[in-house]
Amino acid sequence: MDLLRRLIASAASTLDNPSIPWKRLILTFAVGEFALEVYLGWRQYKVLQRTAIPLQLRHEIDQKTYDKSQAYGRAKAKYSIVSGVWGQCKSLSVIQYNLYARLWAMTGTWLLRSNFPLRGEIAHSLLFAFTYSLAETLLSLPFSYYYHFHLEQAYGFNKQTLRLWLTDLLKGQALSLAFGIPLGAAFLYIIQKTGDVFFLYIWLFTLAVQLGAITIYPILIVPLFNKLTPLPPGTLKERVEGLAAKLQFPLAELQVIDGSKRSAHSNAYFTGLPWKKKIVIYDTLIDKSSVGEVEAILAHELGHWKMGHTTRLLLISASQLLVIFTLFSIFIRNTSLYSAFGFGTAQTGRPIIIGFILFNGVLSPTDAVIKLLMNVWTRHMEFEADAFSYQQGYASELAASLIKLQIQNLSAMDADWMYSTYHYSHPILTERLKAIGWRGERKVGGDDDEKKDTGDGEGKANGGGVVVDTKDKEL
Repeated sequence: MDLLRRLIASAASTLDNPSIPWKRLILTFAVGEFALEVYLGWRQYKVLQRTAIPLQLRHEIDQKTYDKSQAYGRAKAKYSIVSGVWGQCKSLSVIQYNLYARLWAMTGTWLLRSNFPLRGEIAHSLLFAFTYSLAETLLSLPFSYYYHFHLEQAYGFNKQTLRLWLTDLLKGQALSLAFGIPLGAAFLYIIQKTGDVFFLYIWLFTLAVQLGAITIYPILIVPLFNKLTPLPPGTLKERVEGLAAKLQFPLAELQVIDGSKRSAHSNAYFTGLPWKKKIVIYDTLIDKSSVGEVEAILAHELGHWKMGHTTRLLLISASQLLVIFTLFSIFIRNTSLYSAFGFGTAQTGRPIIIGFILFNGVLSPTDAVIKLLMNVWTRHMEFEADAFSYQQGYASELAASLIKLQIQNLSAMDADWMYSTYHYSHPILTERLKAIGWRGERKVGGDDDEKKDTGDGEGKANGGGVVVDTKDKEL
């Protein structure tokens, strides 16, 4: 620990240098990252302009569906460009014109003039964070409204009313206050009181918060936004419970969530403690898929659990947090960094919360590298989970469900390799189908597709409309 302290102190001394153009560096990083996003988006837009169905999907997707998927992708790409330009203009303005320092001074004045009983840096920081977050929310409202009530609605996905959208917004703000104030105060208090080794204590605190969130989120938060009901007795429930028992998955609850209340998109997930877990299935998935297809999707999800993917992701996340907090300890007292953004005077001081925000700006180039590496790793895990479902006997159903979900969600049928490598945490559809040995015979999800499962449970029914090469292979 002493060696680590000396290394941190040495690095901090080296980097606390007035000749380092901190503002110019952060602006350059921001512009460079945005330029990369624009370039990758342009490459993907060219793919979304194609009219020919990918060779691997010509037996499964008709031209009308493909054209609609491409149009949906282009609409989202245009939206991303406009919202991205707006977000970039905001970020550059905040940095260039020292708006953090101006807002800090403004909220400090409000605090002094108010009758609020608390004073000091923690109270000031919480007021600053709330004001900044509220401004960000208000500025993003037009984009959120357009996305849900124009873009998503135009393609039949938006199911929420204006009232529900506003209610969700207010609930989100209320939850941010309810959890943000005590957690933010604790975060700052720990840093203030634990000295040079604060990064270790704040890391342990953050891990505890994450584990607590995993526990209370499905119990307290989800019911505030959605209705959860037990999966009714029937073939699906029996098959899912049988799958869980076979894999020794500690299933405690099996529920349906009213995802159709807001969107036509489909999904399924599991959550809970290691010894007591819950499987949640979207009603849209049940309505649009056969029993075997839902079972195949859940086999994929339980494959993540069986192979320890969730645990490994948590460990990677924990390690990344420790590195980030350790690096932050190098910058927390960097006078030159604070001064470059209008802080460090008698009026402003060097607030911890501001130091963390500026530190994130300095660290931003590494975000792109970490994002790329994490996507490579998570794509590998998705292939492993697909292979797990395949090995459980859900070959045809898995292929059918992947194609159906792609069609129902109008997800991009193809992608530029560079764009997908940087942005996608999941492999594209054609890659996943190839990995499980799929070859198509007829369309999936068409009028002739059987909605009801045959119930044989062997994963060999052709109701999904696909044939899978079941010879042993390396996936």
